[in-house]
Amino acid sequence: MSSNKELYITFRSQIFEALDVEAIQSLSRPEIEVQIRNAVDVLASNFERPVTSMMKSSLVKSMLDELFGLGPIQSLVDDKNITDIMVNGANNVFFEKHGKLEKSEITFVDEAQVLSIAKQIASRVGRRVDELSPTVDARLEDGSRVNVVIPPIALDGTSISIRKFREQNIGLEELVDFGSMSLDMARLLSIASRCRMNILISGGTGSGKTTLLNSLSQYISDDERIVTIEDAAELRLEQPNLVRLETRAESVEHTGLVTQRDLVINALRMRPDRIILGECRGSEAFEMLQAMNTGHEGSMSTLHANSPRDAISRVESMVMMANLNQPLDAIRRAIVSAIELVVQVNRLRDGSRKVTSISEIVGLEGDSVVMEEIFRFQYDEVGYGEAVRGRFATEGIMQRSELVKKAHFYGLYEELMVAFQGVRS
Repeated sequence: MSSNKELYITFRSQIFEALDVEAIQSLSRPEIEVQIRNAVDVLASNFERPVTSMMKSSLVKSMLDELFGLGPIQSLVDDKNITDIMVNGANNVFFEKHGKLEKSEITFVDEAQVLSIAKQIASRVGRRVDELSPTVDARLEDGSRVNVVIPPIALDGTSISIRKFREQNIGLEELVDFGSMSLDMARLLSIASRCRMNILISGGTGSGKTTLLNSLSQYISDDERIVTIEDAAELRLEQPNLVRLETRAESVEHTGLVTQRDLVINALRMRPDRIILGECRGSEAFEMLQAMNTGHEGSMSTLHANSPRDAISRVESMVMMANLNQPLDAIRRAIVSAIELVVQVNRLRDGSRKVTSISEIVGLEGDSVVMEEIFRFQYDEVGYGEAVRGRFATEGIMQRSELVKKAHFYGLYEELMVAFQGVRS
């Protein structure tokens, strides 16, 4: 154990034992900071070793972080370059920075401290985490998503996973600058959003699905009424006629549960022009397809899948979860009628995130959904190295494409053709 950590444990135990819980709730942070600073000064003056001013300031900050923030990991939360934080028990803290996963030198005092931080997170959003309810999804004040799993479910100690919320929206132009897509792909996607195409964004965890969905939402007209539905509110739409809905977990008495499916059904009664579903993951997929098929053009959603073809298969499976006894061919016809564009995003081995495919659903051929790939990312196998290399390729767009038809209707055909050297017949 390092001397600094030993010092913190010693001072922390004495100061926290002396703190009155009711007094903490009634005092402001500056007032509590003064009390802790005074206590640290007194303990430092009687300590067996010299305690420097820098060490005392660090001790005060660490205790304030534990009382008002997320304890030892608060510094990781405050670092704007860190996107994910993962706590695997008291002594294993990891974070993702610039797309790379690293182990932090930060550790917790013990398992009890990790569990205390986890319970604080849950209580701030009106949830609870204990042996009867050992998992919880929550959202921090800044919008970051948090998942907590505690023993006995988590065998090696309390697990805390934080997906940090970006303060600024990233537009398609920034994604082009990052190398996530080509300028022509950005043009196509912006036009697809303005033309009210129904878009499904597919990708793995941390691939940038929500970021891309936020980017596409910037091209929605201000005169449209939008309803967003999410498990944890992450979308940042700026249109004036916007209603944001969020699911609710059931209470300890097993009441009050509000699912995404409930919210999608309710959203249909709210006269929306578009419905944006943060992530489609269950039986709400059926209602989402119905909404796309009944006058809510331009609706969008994300889901977890490794390819556009896998995304369609997942939608089929999720519709079956609704227990409607729908035959598979009827489900596929509904998918073909509803979803028009599938955008695949992937997080590559070098940490970069790229749009690897933009595909249009063009119809059914027998029992198979027919997809036409408009853009794709071609990997450069010759240049295999630490960084992934490749190029964004296209063979053009077909004249019978629904996007071409809608671009004509909305007066955006000429702008669409800028992205292509030609139109396939």
